[in-house]
Amino acid sequence: MTEPTPSAAAIAALAPTGILRAGINLSNFLLVTHQEEDGTPVGVSPDIARALAANLGVPIELVTFPHPGLLADAATEDRWDIGNIGADPARAEHIDFSPPYAEIEATYLVRSGAAFQTIADVDRPGVTISCKARAAYALWLERHIEHATLLQTDTIDESIAAFHDGRADAVGCLRPRLLDELSDTSNVRLLEGRFMRVLQAVGTPAGRGAAGIEHLSAFVRHAVDSGLVESLIEQHAVQGRLGVARDA
Repeated sequence: MTEPTPSAAAIAALAPTGILRAGINLSNFLLVTHQEEDGTPVGVSPDIARALAANLGVPIELVTFPHPGLLADAATEDRWDIGNIGADPARAEHIDFSPPYAEIEATYLVRSGAAFQTIADVDRPGVTISCKARAAYALWLERHIEHATLLQTDTIDESIAAFHDGRADAVGCLRPRLLDELSDTSNVRLLEGRFMRVLQAVGTPAGRGAAGIEHLSAFVRHAVDSGLVESLIEQHAVQGRLGVARDA
């Protein structure tokens, strides 16, 4: 399987300064498993960015952001050339997205004695759902929740704390993070299924022309089909929690 060859126009669109500036969201613990002592992020996401830089034949600069919302905001500030972030319609106004390369399920954590049996049961009047503001799953909840109230917090830990101190009836979050909570806390459970999948993609600021996003999309499809994404998931020991986006 041959890796796509970038055109001069694609290189100019994706790395106009001669360096690929890659925006990396540090808060996704499956895509950035840790940081080196000098702050360099380690994980699937930075490795995908490095592979793209090698494909383009340019050096890379990793530009880190503590939260995905800040990374998305910077799309109009000329701070990055590609941004590894969950693809979402709310972000697509300023970001052109590749197809997804990875996926993470999002579901609800509830109390063991709660009446909720299905995902749909949570969207009822009088129910409060806590979630991390501006995460891809929070953006989805904003668009789809019709009856329940959303309590949005700055961090995942704060959304879980709001549930434990009684301010929320359920936590909407990534399943792998909630599984950690399930192992640490009694009298809670996860609802079966998912309310959405967070589809992790590579974006580039909108308006840079067709050549860049077309090559970026071809590169990501190759990374999925060639097994590169799967090998990175295994290398960083997140298999079973982070999935390859094969059917999105």
